[in-house]
Amino acid sequence: MIVDLNLHGKEILIIGGGNEAQKRINSLLNQNCNITVISDSVNSTIKNLGSKKKIKLEKKKMNDTTLISKLNPDIIITTTNDSKLNSKIINFAKKRKIIVYSSDNPEESDFSNPAIIDFEKIIQIAIFTGGRSPAMAKKLKTKSEQIFKKIITKEDLSQIKIQKIARKLAKEQIPTQLERKEYLHAVLADKDIDQLIKDGNLKKAEKRAITILRNWK
Repeated sequence: MIVDLNLHGKEILIIGGGNEAQKRINSLLNQNCNITVISDSVNSTIKNLGSKKKIKLEKKKMNDTTLISKLNPDIIITTTNDSKLNSKIINFAKKRKIIVYSSDNPEESDFSNPAIIDFEKIIQIAIFTGGRSPAMAKKLKTKSEQIFKKIITKEDLSQIKIQKIARKLAKEQIPTQLERKEYLHAVLADKDIDQLIKDGNLKKAEKRAITILRNWK
């Protein structure tokens, strides 16, 4: 089962400071979560993120799980080359019911990282092997990315933007879920909005969605 976790405000602990840690950080930067990285050495990109205060950086060598207890994270991601340490961290997390992922031991981890095809942070398509073969997931992502780029258009992305605005306004003004659903389908099917999006007039498309809402009965 693939799920999209709401990580807003969550405390994420990443142990390790190499390229694997950097990949995990990159996937979390837009999730509005608090990221702490612990490692005695980090690459230049992670160091730069720490300098810009985008992450909290603790330059310490992790030998055991003592420091984790003090931080009280919601999720732990360990990316070190020390398999024994990674196992200790997994066991520690599971005993305390903390979600944990180890890059060298996906079978014992609580989740796996799919290869993501991303469209402007609006649409994400996951290629997932359940941790069996991250390398194959990446290969399949590369093979399928060009196909999806032909299927998903800029107009589709713009329609999602309009739907997001319309959905927010509908929650404020339409009392029932069924009526809100009908309104959003009306916006989606509206030919004027469709043409305005094709013409690149998003602001006018937004106004048209608002007009439909005003006249909604």
